[in-house]
Amino acid sequence: MAHSNSTKAIIYALVANLAIALTKTIAAIWTGSGSLLAEATHSFADCGNQVLLFIGIKRAAASATPKHPMGFGRESYIWSMMVAITLFSVGGLFSIYEGWERYHQAHTVENAEFALGILMAATLMEAFSLKGALAAMQDEREGRGLWQWFKESHSSELLVVVGEDLAALLGLLIAAIALGLTLLTGDNRYDAMGSMLIGMLLVIVAYLISREIHSLLLGEADASIRDQAKQFLEQQSEVLQTLNIWAINHGNNVILTVKAELKPDLTVAQAVDLINNYERQLKIRHPRIKWVFFEIDNSD
Repeated sequence: MAHSNSTKAIIYALVANLAIALTKTIAAIWTGSGSLLAEATHSFADCGNQVLLFIGIKRAAASATPKHPMGFGRESYIWSMMVAITLFSVGGLFSIYEGWERYHQAHTVENAEFALGILMAATLMEAFSLKGALAAMQDEREGRGLWQWFKESHSSELLVVVGEDLAALLGLLIAAIALGLTLLTGDNRYDAMGSMLIGMLLVIVAYLISREIHSLLLGEADASIRDQAKQFLEQQSEVLQTLNIWAINHGNNVILTVKAELKPDLTVAQAVDLINNYERQLKIRHPRIKWVFFEIDNSD
């Protein structure tokens, strides 16, 4: 389900960004606007990013092998990290460089009114993309605020798409303000500053996305599944105490490890049956749990 939602969000974003990139490019060439050129570069970079995300989803779905017995679920994190780096380097740094050059070298912005109209159209297309991404994340969001979901999500593809779309909408607002000031004052430096601000925005968003994906790559815990699994086990009469529980994200799946103390009078066969039953119930309650490693012990 998660990969299906991510795929839908990526398709929305790819269609919108391709149309936006072409529109912005034509407008940037016609008007000579640095802000529009920065936005066009950003949109083309986003199109390439969506292709990388598709590759990540495809590779993450590969079957397990003897060398990789848990499959390739974390592959999506690697490709999402590549997207964050691309967003930083191609989108952010290029826009800052372009704005810096235009600020120190005279340039002319022509047909600024037309450029503003293009930005309005691009905003509508970006809003369409963001709407698709927000709809795709509803199942996973589970009532959490957007920032909380961003901090806790295991779907690296959705993190990237939502982050890109929000950055794009803010970038369009900056570009519109910069062009508007250029139109009102006749000072083209406002347009150059708009380009630099857009670049800095992309760098910040890329940093936030890469930080979250880096945490997933290292093996981030799913606190919700961990706490609910602990609560479930502590309700079982045969469990004297839960000593340690880990729930580690592995792509779309979760690895659950449990160390618990069971009643001492249980036979081996009874303990095995109980543990198998616990594992079945945990997987039913939390479909993302794919592996359960249960250890009986009396101390951590």
